[in-house]
Amino acid sequence: MTAASRFGSFAFSQPVRLRLFCFPHAGGGAALYYTWRRDLPAEIGVCPIHLPGRENRIDDAPFADLPTLIAALADALLPALDLPFSFFGHSMGSLVGFELARELRRRSAPLPVHLFVAARRAPQVPETAAPMHVLADPEFVAEVCRRYNGIPAAVLADPELMRLFLPSLRADVKLLETHVYRPEPPLPCAISAFAATEDRVVGQEGVAAWREHASGRFTLRVIEGEHFFLTSARSLVLSAVAEDLRPYLGRERP
Repeated sequence: MTAASRFGSFAFSQPVRLRLFCFPHAGGGAALYYTWRRDLPAEIGVCPIHLPGRENRIDDAPFADLPTLIAALADALLPALDLPFSFFGHSMGSLVGFELARELRRRSAPLPVHLFVAARRAPQVPETAAPMHVLADPEFVAEVCRRYNGIPAAVLADPELMRLFLPSLRADVKLLETHVYRPEPPLPCAISAFAATEDRVVGQEGVAAWREHASGRFTLRVIEGEHFFLTSARSLVLSAVAEDLRPYLGRERP
């Protein structure tokens, strides 16, 4: 198995002009993003990222720290950066996409033309909530539900599903809570940020602070809904993504 195939397939039967790599939230998988392929323009190749410890990689150990994950992703994606590309991340996925773009810059590799971040405070904004990854399982689950309402009811009701779900969720939360932000120059791309009106944890000011990392255009969109608005406001998010990527679809790599 190649490095790229572990994280997903980045090839398409029809020609695409731009690849959109999509990174999931903590504990989440790639399945949500596969439905985007039928509703975004055909020229955009949606590339959901399969992280270990979930879905078809349930037997693989999840990453426990962000630098290791970022290095592995950079190694895997390099061969697929032969077209213009963009990153989309939701919650944890926002930080993954951001740090991956910075790692590519450090390697003098191709960079994304556009970065989408959603439901995540900018990395320079301090975390004020107490860490969750150190809690025992019952307290950990209760706190995740209280803050994010982010564990599906079917998983909460099934002890076996919960047993499978918890390791990747806990590892992802640890990855976020132990991340150390280090200042670097702004990225040479546009950034589009999405904030939710009813997000219990991520305030709009924290999302707006992503502006600091864009040397190009910055767009902030406020969406009605809670932290997981990618489902409840799906059509609005996809329309915004299509709008922001449209200028790149007729353009060759600079």
